Amino acid sequence: MSDFDRTAEYAAHHSEEEGVKMRKTIWAIFWVLLAVTTVEVGLGLVWKDLGLAWPLVKWTFIILTLVKAYYIVAYYMHLKHEYKNFKMIVSIPYIVLTVYFIILMLIEAIYLNEEVDHLLM
Repeated sequence: MSDFDRTAEYAAHHSEEEGVKMRKTIWAIFWVLLAVTTVEVGLGLVWKDLGLAWPLVKWTFIILTLVKAYYIVAYYMHLKHEYKNFKMIVSIPYIVLTVYFIILMLIEAIYLNEEVDHLLM
């Protein structure tokens, strides 16, 4: 059987029942993303009125953004059901780039802090 002659396999994975299940999953993920976005916007509007500390709000935004990024990449970009090696090939460059940016920002912050201290003395 050639790779182009897989009609039965295709039909088994693309039936109406599978389509209904996939649409339900897409809508569930949509509602999760909408809820997370609503929390982010609401928190952004009222965090001062609630008396929340800025570091707490900042870390909450970072965590919620990572949650949204996971759902988008895993479900809408279909990486949830991929092979582990492919997931690593896709995610490792972003992880390395993020670590690199964090290191650069820390180096720059240390330099600026030393320069400001030097100018004030």
